Amino acid sequence: MMTVKQVSDLTGVSIRTLRYYDHIGLLSPADHTEGGYRLYDDAALEKLQQIMLFRELEFPLKEIIRIMESRSYDRKAALEQQIELLELKKQRLEELIGFARGIKVLGVRAVDFSAFDTSKIDEYTKRAREKWGDTQAYKEFESKKRSDSENKQVMEDFMQLFAEFGELKNGSPESPEAQTMVKKLQDFITEHFYTCTDEILSGLGKMYAADGEFKENIDKAGGKGTAEFASAAIAVYCGK
Repeated sequence: MMTVKQVSDLTGVSIRTLRYYDHIGLLSPADHTEGGYRLYDDAALEKLQQIMLFRELEFPLKEIIRIMESRSYDRKAALEQQIELLELKKQRLEELIGFARGIKVLGVRAVDFSAFDTSKIDEYTKRAREKWGDTQAYKEFESKKRSDSENKQVMEDFMQLFAEFGELKNGSPESPEAQTMVKKLQDFITEHFYTCTDEILSGLGKMYAADGEFKENIDKAGGKGTAEFASAAIAVYCGK
């Protein structure tokens, strides 16, 4: 256990900020001393690391609370996205440094403002927040309350769909059987999670083939190549 002062000295987060985090329910101490002083264990320190990364990426505290308290919060996936966004910020800083050095050596380049373009970072942040839950689809998903056993059954049925995709993966993603499976998948998502529009389905299809964890789970259900096949079938379906 560490005292609030020890945590502050270790992390650089002020004691006042740590107290505020406790007050708003973002980071509670693991225990208190007999004198009422806050004590933090390893789990609390790990959570503080996550919070500090979100703060470094300029996420508001209210949004961090919502993200981290979400039942669907995946620490591993969030960390991967944090790393990618930090790398984008690093790339932009390097471009700004190069831009400033160019001005120092050559003088002002009046028409070149490309180094100040934040569109890539903004777009990735938007996608990251969507994946973490800031969407109407996610709110709809959250409204569908189920017991743990019901959730388990839904997920088993969901992965069974990809097992069925796996039986078709040696054929064409354009085949009637593959397209029927895509429609079956879309209807299942709409019934059990959120309204799955063609636009959302298209995004899911790309994620199934690109995201390591999704791809791994889908291929586990239907055999190697299933994720890419399902993604291709979804692309055909949504392209009609």
